Amino acid sequence: MAALTHPALNLNNNEWPILTYIPPHPPAKFVRDDDGRAGTALDSLVCNGVIVRGGYVRSSVLSPEVLVEGCSRVERAVLLHRCRIGRHAVVQDAILDKNVVVAEGAAIGVDKMRDRARGFVVSADGITVVAKGQVVKP
Repeated sequence: MAALTHPALNLNNNEWPILTYIPPHPPAKFVRDDDGRAGTALDSLVCNGVIVRGGYVRSSVLSPEVLVEGCSRVERAVLLHRCRIGRHAVVQDAILDKNVVVAEGAAIGVDKMRDRARGFVVSADGITVVAKGQVVKP
């Protein structure tokens, strides 16, 4: 039997309930893109209303109504409400505020010097932060 994972902060704790409002969105779904690639999320928290359409998500948090398109990769990231990740895009080591669009073929969090040059904030720990409503272009 595989060893159980014991996170430092266990959200499944009845003695410390999380009181929140869950919007009335359909359940998250993981579907194939037009090329047949299956949407995948590993070691991640995925909210209602999320669609991963042929993209790959790992070690991330996806808030309601996030869309991750085919051939894209999201790793070690937090995507807030209604973010859109285009085909062939890469998001890693990043926090995207609400309504951020990462255009097809764009990358954020990969090249920290380029992120700074484009006006994005990069923390001392190397986390790129993109403000609300911005568009990340290739």
